[in-house]
Amino acid sequence: MELLTALRTHRIVAIVRGADADAALRTVIALAEEGLPLIEVSLSGQDALGVIRRARAALGPDAPLGAGTVLTAQDAQAVRDAGADFVVTPAVCEGVTEAKRLGLPVLAGVMTPSDVVAAQRLGADAYKLFPAAQAGGPGYLKALRGPFPGLPFVPVGGVDAEAARDYLARGATAVGVGSPLIGDAADGGSTDALRERTRAFLDAVRLPSDAVRTSPDAGR
Repeated sequence: MELLTALRTHRIVAIVRGADADAALRTVIALAEEGLPLIEVSLSGQDALGVIRRARAALGPDAPLGAGTVLTAQDAQAVRDAGADFVVTPAVCEGVTEAKRLGLPVLAGVMTPSDVVAAQRLGADAYKLFPAAQAGGPGYLKALRGPFPGLPFVPVGGVDAEAARDYLARGATAVGVGSPLIGDAADGGSTDALRERTRAFLDAVRLPSDAVRTSPDAGR
């Protein structure tokens, strides 16, 4: 898949990490049905590989489906075999190297300028600024883009709808959102509430031109 194109188009990655594998699968499907196609299933969740396999079967071969918390070469191999077509790491690690060797695009976890340079050397496709809130929030993203103005950054960690707007306004390519979006849905909570939150986040990250195209008065 063209990860960078997808990030620029959709501007949000949902991070699913659940204590209930069946609920996590329902969460993935509900997100996709609500029009949020970039979804990462974290390996730190219950039976994550099984969730990825079942989600791939449910969503079909062409839907984007990522695997997160990929740390080792074995992790990268396992998620590829389960059906993931992009990889997300929390750091610059062996998972980046092996995923690239396998032909999978990588959103690599970085926090410092040194991390960014190291991830560049390994061929990262985009850069997950993590943990973004603890690093300094949108102000830190703005500072980091000074020496790296052309790189695609995706802040993750403590990103609610308001912060998502702020990060995107400061030049983020997309944002990664976990608990503020997922809530308790992946642990067995309400998918109806999840769907409402999904619509709110999609509104938050929508480009102004998208709003014009979807307006009832557009084209009159």
